[in-house]
Amino acid sequence: MQDNQLIQLYQARDESAIAETSKHYGAYCTTIAMNILQNVQDAEECVNDTYLKAWNSIPPEQPRRLAAFLGRITRNLSLNRYESRNTQKRGGKQTALLLSELEACLPTSRTVEDEVDSRSLGQIIDEFLATVNNEDRFYFVLRYWYSETVPKIAKQFGVGQSKVKVSLHRTRKKLKIYLEERGITI
Repeated sequence: MQDNQLIQLYQARDESAIAETSKHYGAYCTTIAMNILQNVQDAEECVNDTYLKAWNSIPPEQPRRLAAFLGRITRNLSLNRYESRNTQKRGGKQTALLLSELEACLPTSRTVEDEVDSRSLGQIIDEFLATVNNEDRFYFVLRYWYSETVPKIAKQFGVGQSKVKVSLHRTRKKLKIYLEERGITI
């Protein structure tokens, strides 16, 4: 089933939309949630919450790319659950490490105005990623969007972990410069 057909099911309020979404994107969403939460039960709950949020969002939303739409929802729900769990002194350290790596090159957002700015920040980061070579872009997206570990990325590309670490470090430095050139202070 194609994305446009899935979206039509949501728009028609056909409950099979959730089952079809699970069939086509369940593993994808679960991978995102697991990489962040490192807990099967929490990941399953976030994926189920993703389906509910998609159900409540479509319509009026009209996602152009359903995978990206679902991935964003899953990622945000997982990060929120991680933050909540971490605040309660439970949970793993992988996501904290991941976020601390990006801390030096991304501004923190706390106000409504900052949240609006963060949407344009996402566009600027997309523009930045278009300027780096494919390999560095893949490493960066796998690490900071999909929350993959450095060893997993290295294994996937058949390279050493040090190559991935150096690439990520250099890409973060380039990102910081790119953002500063556009008036985004760190």
